[in-house]
Amino acid sequence: MWDESKVRIIDIARELGVSTATVSNVLHGKTKKISDETVRLVERKLEERGYIPNMASTLLGRNNSRIIAIIVNDHKKYEGHVFEDAFISAAINFLYDEIERAGYFTMLKKADDIMGIVQFSTMWNLDGLVLIGFCEDEYQNLRDHIRIPFVVYDGFMAGGQSRISVVKIDDFDGGRQAGLCLKEMGHTSVLCIADNEICMDKDRYDGLCEGLGEKADFLKIPMETESRKTFYQAQLDFIRAHTAVFAVSDYYAIDLMLFLLRNGVRVPGDISIIGFDGSPDCLKVSPPLASVCQNNGARAKKAVELLCRMIAEPDFQDTVVVPVKLVVRESVAARR
Repeated sequence: MWDESKVRIIDIARELGVSTATVSNVLHGKTKKISDETVRLVERKLEERGYIPNMASTLLGRNNSRIIAIIVNDHKKYEGHVFEDAFISAAINFLYDEIERAGYFTMLKKADDIMGIVQFSTMWNLDGLVLIGFCEDEYQNLRDHIRIPFVVYDGFMAGGQSRISVVKIDDFDGGRQAGLCLKEMGHTSVLCIADNEICMDKDRYDGLCEGLGEKADFLKIPMETESRKTFYQAQLDFIRAHTAVFAVSDYYAIDLMLFLLRNGVRVPGDISIIGFDGSPDCLKVSPPLASVCQNNGARAKKAVELLCRMIAEPDFQDTVVVPVKLVVRESVAARR
């Protein structure tokens, strides 16, 4: 760590080709008359030269901290490993790049209680939030208790909420694409697996039925890994009575596929499997998993664009629907 007493404002100014007044103003948060690009250059140089402690207090003391936090629901289904989930980690990766590109700092936090965000966001004087994985009533409750703008990146929202922007994917159409694919491949006995029967999972199931042209069977599965193994073992004959399974997430699709393979069930020879999300893990299993893929880059870009607009215009809100596309891989095959 540099000794701050040896780092002079004049040295920073000379290195960047700006005035000492500009560096001083950035240090003290007086940036209204300075371009965003210059502010970022000065802040980065101050970090490099050991002004990190001063920069932290400066950021927190400003009206605008230029900090955006990504808050992820630490749901029990992740069993303490939420950041290891392929979908979550991919989302964070793309969001981080977009937040930085917009000129903001990124803060990352997991929370099992959305209302804990109220104190956290105030303490850090956050400019905005991107929320992942909470429920509709939780988002509205938070909105009623917080002034900071936020965007729902992943989570079901029916619409009609005030001062909440949402980036969602076309869950129904994703299920429809999966159902249409299975129908065209000759599958007439299709099972859908999910850990609930509401919100986005219901939309995906309804879309599946639309694509099939008939109602698919549904199996509600446990969230906990060990409970799910026992459950699958008890339901093995029922599962094997179907020629294809549509899982509402890649996580559950891969989990089931590995279970079936360990129990002598061929994929796709006996049962075809399609997942949802398009996570990197789809290509790490054998056979590679067919999946309804979402564009994480486009979703992150839209989320940050909406949030920046909300920061600039407090009354602004919007809902953006990002399309999805089924990618067929070796886990699914035509029924002979």
